Amino acid sequence: MAKFGIQLPNFSGFESGDLFEHVAGLATTAEESGFDSVWVMDHFFQLPPLGGPNEPMLEAYTLLGALAARTHRVQLGTLVTGVTYRNPGILAKIVTTLDIISRGRAILGIGGAWYDVEHQGLGIEYPSDGVRLDMLEEAVQVCRAMFTGDDVSFEGNHYRLDHARNLPRPVQTDGPKIMIGGGGEKRTLRLVALYADMCNVTGDAGTLAHKIEVLHRHCAEVGRDPAEIAITWMTPLILTTSDQNTAEMREILAAAGSAQEIAGFTVGQPREIPDLVAAHIDAGADEVIFSLAFADKAGIAAVGAACGLSGMPTP
Repeated sequence: MAKFGIQLPNFSGFESGDLFEHVAGLATTAEESGFDSVWVMDHFFQLPPLGGPNEPMLEAYTLLGALAARTHRVQLGTLVTGVTYRNPGILAKIVTTLDIISRGRAILGIGGAWYDVEHQGLGIEYPSDGVRLDMLEEAVQVCRAMFTGDDVSFEGNHYRLDHARNLPRPVQTDGPKIMIGGGGEKRTLRLVALYADMCNVTGDAGTLAHKIEVLHRHCAEVGRDPAEIAITWMTPLILTTSDQNTAEMREILAAAGSAQEIAGFTVGQPREIPDLVAAHIDAGADEVIFSLAFADKAGIAAVGAACGLSGMPTP
């Protein structure tokens, strides 16, 4: 049976003093509604589709630590951390701390980073795609070593650790699971096969099936059982109130982006959501993650109920 998660990407419309309570309310509603995971983006500037740098954005790991103290059951992670933003030894310490605060619910989502405007604005080096993927490969090795060992030395082209310590240890026995985000077929999916516990992809059901096929080929080449890797599919979800509203929203999307750009969107009324994502589950998605840019508590609860999640209050 597929799992379901919620991503919270939008922080507009609230005064600073009220914003966290709003976000925490969405996260606790997701938990009470039966969702398995809650995710946030790892960005410092808001993304262009949601208004760009003029709109508010909260730092991911500070926010996740606070949500860990407000929730009890849902897994918590970034979708996904940009490899360029933090030294991986420090990142491993941050995610370990999240695992401790949450009593074993942290996931390390990580990818090659892409938002060049953000890098330029903050003075963060933005190397070529190939170099960022090289950094990603070293970073996941460092984080895995830090999660599973306590005296870690590492010598790479981009990172170096000299008897690094990570105390206290993560709550999870082998440390937080590592998710690599992205569907690059030559490098990214091969890194998933080599190092990751989870893989996040986007797109329509055909694209998802193709990416899984490519991943399985990489697994065969490196001697990895593909069943060890959970597949998550993230979809921007736009909830509508009627058939007419659904048609209008689809027209707006079609005018705003190419068919490829909007292929992975889910648009419909809450009762329609299970049918709208069924093809992706059939294609191999182990978890569907709804990115709710305009989420409210009622919408989250309605989607959870429509998907048949066992919503219940948590202590």
